[in-house]
Amino acid sequence: MNSNKIRMGMVGGGEGAFIGAVHRIAARLDGLIELVAGAFSSDSARSTAAGQMLGLDPARCYASYQAMFEAESLLPADQRIDFVAIVTPNHLHFPIAQLAIQYGFHILSDKPATLNLEQALMLKKQLETSHVVYGLTHTYTGYPMVKEARHRIANGELGNIRKIIVEYNQGWLANSNDETSKQAQWRLDASKSGISCCMGDIGVHAANLTEYVSGLEITELCADLNHVVPGRTLDDDGTVLLRFNNHSKGVLIASQIALGEENNLTLRIYGDKASIEWSQMEPNSLWLRSHNAPATLLRAGVGPLCNAATNALRTPAGHPEGYLEAFANIYVNFAKQVQASKSGLTTVNSEFDVPGIHEAIRGMAFIENAVSASAQDTKWHTFKIG
Repeated sequence: MNSNKIRMGMVGGGEGAFIGAVHRIAARLDGLIELVAGAFSSDSARSTAAGQMLGLDPARCYASYQAMFEAESLLPADQRIDFVAIVTPNHLHFPIAQLAIQYGFHILSDKPATLNLEQALMLKKQLETSHVVYGLTHTYTGYPMVKEARHRIANGELGNIRKIIVEYNQGWLANSNDETSKQAQWRLDASKSGISCCMGDIGVHAANLTEYVSGLEITELCADLNHVVPGRTLDDDGTVLLRFNNHSKGVLIASQIALGEENNLTLRIYGDKASIEWSQMEPNSLWLRSHNAPATLLRAGVGPLCNAATNALRTPAGHPEGYLEAFANIYVNFAKQVQASKSGLTTVNSEFDVPGIHEAIRGMAFIENAVSASAQDTKWHTFKIG
């Protein structure tokens, strides 16, 4: 164990869990973080087996997150975990985060933050009376060209924003026989995923990306959510019309039954001077278009980019960087925030941003507002928080 590294514990992410492995890869990519403990399964033997496969001390492979927090808190300060990565199904996010705050461990949680908005608001109150750093893995904010798009909009290159179109289309739940995997089963179970499948899983990413890049906030929405595959009770597809706090309009389309689609997240923002387009399927490219002029293709690592985008790059131009690197950018920025906290600093450079409790609450509010609006005949609904 390297005492200079930020020490991570993990809850969830054991055998058969896709996202746990992604978190671990992202955490170790930049060499600032070391996984030292985990409660990878509620079954003690399986948790120990998973931890040993990762090279951990069996004594620090716990049968529960409660046992992990208690045991780790008794270790010397230079050995115990600094933060916990929460990679469980949604219904466990809040109780794990709540207990982590009580023990004083920092938190990096998979999204959405909690099972419902009420829990997210409670979490905010608890964080306000603690010194715990809280982060949320809205991965797509970690891409260099997403940060470049955000910078250019903030600098006024697009002028006044008029319209936003964001699409997140997948096809992995297109048929009923796609429901057998571990990942599908809990997402389609309201007791574990919450009141939404599609909007809670990927629609919330699209909403977050829209607000992050544009700098605007959703103020009203009109939603039409569907459960297309027979037998499902949670949405697997939906369209949401949006109004923003500058009076511009937008459309959010999210689907998990779009047969043939892989992970097609695309954002287009139109201003009165220019527009931008970015796609997760071609993440190193950002299109900038203006009126009666050739389109400009901006590429990661080519020419001058803003500091936030440059800091997020690792390889020379032409060497693909993608999902894992974007995920790692969330982790490395979070590690810098934890380091700052340990040094007694209250702020870090804004270029090392990480989605936090504000984004957590906005995300849960989006999910609940979309589901509520879809169930009513009234066209437009105020975006409510609390």
